[in-house]
Amino acid sequence: MKPQPKRLLLLISGVALLLLIPFITMNFSDTVDWKLSDFIIMGTLLLSTALGIELILRKITQPVPRLVLILGTLLLLLVLWAELAVGVFGTPFAGS
Repeated sequence: MKPQPKRLLLLISGVALLLLIPFITMNFSDTVDWKLSDFIIMGTLLLSTALGIELILRKITQPVPRLVLILGTLLLLLVLWAELAVGVFGTPFAGS
């Protein structure tokens, strides 16, 4: 299977666009107050997820395992995001 640089560029661009949402919102509203560390942490989470999905798409050819792994990766992102945002599980690194 040959590399898909366009898809990888699209995934990285998507991460950058998602990070632009809170950055732009901070200029118009006081309700969003992200620090540099927030951008770094969320950028790391989003980029890790995007690269994980890219790896799954490159290495797994069967559709059902591919779908299960991608959904599991997205679920892991959502769980980590929820924990960091509001402390759903009450771990020490929770945001609340």
